Amino acid sequence: MQPIQALLKDGLLIFDGAMGTYARLLPDYPPEAVELACLTAPHLVSRIHREYLDAGCRAIKTNTFAAHEGQAPRNAAEQAALIRAAVSIAKEAAGDAAYVFADIGPAPEAEKAAAAYIALADQFSEEGVTHFLFETLPSMAGIPEAAAHIKARCPEAFVMASFAVNPDGISRAGEHARALLLAADACPWLDAMGLNCLCGPTHMKQLLAEVPACSKPLSVMPNAGYPRVAEGRIFYESEPRYYASQLLGCVQAGARIVGGCCGTTPDHIRAVTERITPAVQASPAVAADADQGRPHRRSRILDQLRQGKKPILVELDPPRSADPEAFLSGARLLRQAGADAITIADCPIGRASMDACLLAAKLKREYGIETLPHMTCRDRNINATKALLMGLSMEQVSNVLIVTGDPVPREERDNVKGVFQFNSQVLARLIQSLTDSGAVRPFLICGALNINARNFDAELQKAHRKEESGIAAFLTQPILSRQAVDNIKRARQALKGYLFAGLFPIVSARNARFLQSEVPGMAVDDRVIAAYEGLDRAQGEALARRLCHDAALAVDGFVDGYYIMTPFQRVELVKSILADLRCLR
Repeated sequence: MQPIQALLKDGLLIFDGAMGTYARLLPDYPPEAVELACLTAPHLVSRIHREYLDAGCRAIKTNTFAAHEGQAPRNAAEQAALIRAAVSIAKEAAGDAAYVFADIGPAPEAEKAAAAYIALADQFSEEGVTHFLFETLPSMAGIPEAAAHIKARCPEAFVMASFAVNPDGISRAGEHARALLLAADACPWLDAMGLNCLCGPTHMKQLLAEVPACSKPLSVMPNAGYPRVAEGRIFYESEPRYYASQLLGCVQAGARIVGGCCGTTPDHIRAVTERITPAVQASPAVAADADQGRPHRRSRILDQLRQGKKPILVELDPPRSADPEAFLSGARLLRQAGADAITIADCPIGRASMDACLLAAKLKREYGIETLPHMTCRDRNINATKALLMGLSMEQVSNVLIVTGDPVPREERDNVKGVFQFNSQVLARLIQSLTDSGAVRPFLICGALNINARNFDAELQKAHRKEESGIAAFLTQPILSRQAVDNIKRARQALKGYLFAGLFPIVSARNARFLQSEVPGMAVDDRVIAAYEGLDRAQGEALARRLCHDAALAVDGFVDGYYIMTPFQRVELVKSILADLRCLR
């Protein structure tokens, strides 16, 4: 058979459809993991391959989607036997009529993805496979390393990467289809890339239209629409001719490789081959610049940072009732005193308060105050988060601080359930993906850095991962110890992002002991606690002002700005600290 690269210059490559969902429709298929049928019922796997080949496809996938050790195969020996059998069955069925692709699903652990992919690829290579499909991927994690390894071992190999995104274009890792496909297009060791699973053909066609022209062939392998559940089983009811008509639209939008994923059957592929032939010439669609004609409303904080200024951010807790007047008054006073932005916590310590994003929008819209709302991953799923981000963009809020979020207090867990669909790194990638796709305007994405962590090496490693996810600035926990100062200096050497030094004006010995004992992420030197003993309110505030000034001086050469937390709504105290910090700028 001619090399796939040559085939794709003049025509299309049609793949098979689903293995797992189709196999479950057959009455004699064994109940265990579908992949294990390569060992227990090879004749049934062969039968499915042949049905797809009879339907007209010219590429089939080995029955190995979940062949990572610990998924379908229980151990390394069973994995090796499974791959050997799967390749043998597929090759025998395909003969000289079709290409056989090693089908490799997403690695169980993103951090170990490269090693997992390489181990599987080596086993396929030992069986003589030279075509590889990494499919249903949430990100590019491990793919460049695996593709480079395959090419080094077999330069003529054909390697594809296919990503799974929802109808809005977002993967479970929070990345947008546009960014994923562009990253794959830029990877020198990949020969083609595309989308599969999660979407029906209509939504996949719409997503493909958002992707700029790519240099490599694009593939689309949608689901057969969306499933329904009946009597504990999942059914897809997409009509094959409709499926084929929508896939033709994908070809007209630029796809050169087509096939099917969950819910598709040989009837779907037959309809595709009858409707779409290699003579069809695709016209790659060039997506319009999503931001064309729309003015960018850039972050004022980011503008100041780029000008070498040191912005001062002040955190003001949101009210715990529907009356915002005290909060709004405090924010206006702090802005007049020199605060460059007001940061607003998102239900601090897991207790309900007025929504930080709504308050941020109100301050920006009605008073022109720059805001930095906190956004936790605790209280909303990815759909709700995306909706909120679009609302913030509409309201011209251009900054967001993302954190995983404090857990719900133990005593409230019977009534309040924490929602943790993703973490701050995934949220950062989601925001970046939404920006890249044009769904929102650019945000300055900020994250937290715990300079009081007992294992600060691990904290720095986490911060590196946050930077890789799109976080551009870090707000630190308060500087209340000598160790915190040292860790700020270490962070400056290790991180690329902007650093805002956290300052918390302790107001009493009782306040200091509470922070030390009951607030996560706080570390207060014993000498600081001792210094507050016996002081009245005025004396305590004077000491708080002095300690904040000293802490700011200690790190002034290592940070890009300051982040003051307002204790107990004591706006006047923070105004005096603002006056001190303005002298440092």
